[in-house]
Amino acid sequence: MNPDQYTVVINGKPQGPYVLSDLEGLNITPNTFIRTPGMDDYKEAHAIPELRELLGFKYQKTAPQYFAAFDQRLLASVIDHFIIFGIYTVIILTSYIFIQGKDERIMAFIVPFPVIFIVKLIYGVFAESSSRQATIGKRMLNIKVTDLEGSRITTGRSMARNFSKILSVIPVFFGYLYCFLNKKNQCWHDITADTLVIRDRLI
Repeated sequence: MNPDQYTVVINGKPQGPYVLSDLEGLNITPNTFIRTPGMDDYKEAHAIPELRELLGFKYQKTAPQYFAAFDQRLLASVIDHFIIFGIYTVIILTSYIFIQGKDERIMAFIVPFPVIFIVKLIYGVFAESSSRQATIGKRMLNIKVTDLEGSRITTGRSMARNFSKILSVIPVFFGYLYCFLNKKNQCWHDITADTLVIRDRLI
């Protein structure tokens, strides 16, 4: 399929592919969902530069409407912790080459254990403020962190979000469970930092 071919959602069903010149006769509106082979997901027509030029649309900045569910967020976190724990385990086992005593090996494994959560916190700060807006776990679940308008967050805001997770943990994790009571699935640390965790649109 050529990169200039477009799949268009018409009456709720994907149709095409069409070449760019075909789109003028399809009664496309700014909010029509369209996708090209290079896109990860469908976009509204006004969000695609060449269609704005062809059809005379203006870009409409809209707030996200597709929010990550609690189970998606939880699984993403589990994946991230599992990866970091795996790396931690390899490092500790490697250190056993130089540590011979049984008690010393046990202490070598247990004492640095809190480092896993510190690394996860720091990694989250920079991964969620990066161009991908997500940790590896979130990327595997096709979810990402944004501001309230769906844009990439700054490192400062990402730091505020991640360090505010202590607020969500202290009341027996109620700050996380609060997302079930929030229309945008925000936890307390999301509300504190004015952030969202959104998912890809599904057609």
